[in-house]
Amino acid sequence: MSVLVYLENWDGKFKKLSYELVSYANGIAQQLNTSVVALSIGNVEGEELKKVSLYGASKIIAVNDPKFDQLVNQAYASVISQVAVNEQASVLVFAGNMTGKAVAPRVAVKLKAGMVTGAVALPQTTDPFVVKKKVYTGKAFASVLIKSSVKIITLAQNAYGLHEQPAEPVVEQFSPQLPEKDFATTVIETNMLTGKLLLTDAEIVVSGGRGMKGPEFWQPIEELAALLGGATACSRPVADEGWRPHHEHVGQTGKIIAPTVYFAFGISGAIQHLGGVSSSKIIVAVNKDKDAPIFEAANYGVVGDVATVLPALIKCLKDIKGQ
Repeated sequence: MSVLVYLENWDGKFKKLSYELVSYANGIAQQLNTSVVALSIGNVEGEELKKVSLYGASKIIAVNDPKFDQLVNQAYASVISQVAVNEQASVLVFAGNMTGKAVAPRVAVKLKAGMVTGAVALPQTTDPFVVKKKVYTGKAFASVLIKSSVKIITLAQNAYGLHEQPAEPVVEQFSPQLPEKDFATTVIETNMLTGKLLLTDAEIVVSGGRGMKGPEFWQPIEELAALLGGATACSRPVADEGWRPHHEHVGQTGKIIAPTVYFAFGISGAIQHLGGVSSSKIIVAVNKDKDAPIFEAANYGVVGDVATVLPALIKCLKDIKGQ
């Protein structure tokens, strides 16, 4: 028996998300008195693979076949399922991101496994196996019972954190044999955002809504994000109006994020928007409407015009930094 964790890589490198998943898998492994097996699909160098052992992975399985350089959901699901059977995995852990949402359900079908999405903590009990998750756009928690012999969990971003527990890693290569039908989908082109911090990786996110009045007034948002080493985001109406690119749209219909600090400037706080940011550890809201729904979710709020508050905040930060 083991706990299998699938690790996504970005250009051959792991990110904080990967290490958080291994930490979480190791936590479950300790509850079950078993070990963690980490699976990497794609071209990742040996030294990079071994880094995950710092967080408790005692065995690392690598699939470096060029056929898997592009994410093909069905093929990845077949590989993960094969490894799960070979390693007698009773629990599989995935990220609660777009890749996890695409691959984990397919693996669940192949393994006849029960699944919980967006877990926020280690299982409350393992016999019975009960996992806690957020529901109703983060306004409540649910305890979900998984009765199947194989269990699949996707972990909400920033829900568990990093917990170092170094292990002596064993790295094995695996060459899966898959039918051609698993590669029926062909990825023709992949367009990747470069030169900016990805929203899903950012610890600090500075976001703006219609209260910013227009795209020509967005420079302070970008400046504040740069000062804080964070990423920029926006509400759906802003993206729909074309003020900002759609990849910056956060909310139920956009990206689901969970940064350490989320700044909301001129965002009213519609339930669809809050559904995508409610997992943020701290929410700071600025809005001139004292009755705006965003203040109900915010840890800190300023009732004021963003055109006045935002420049003042930037000046304070520059003074602190001596700029």
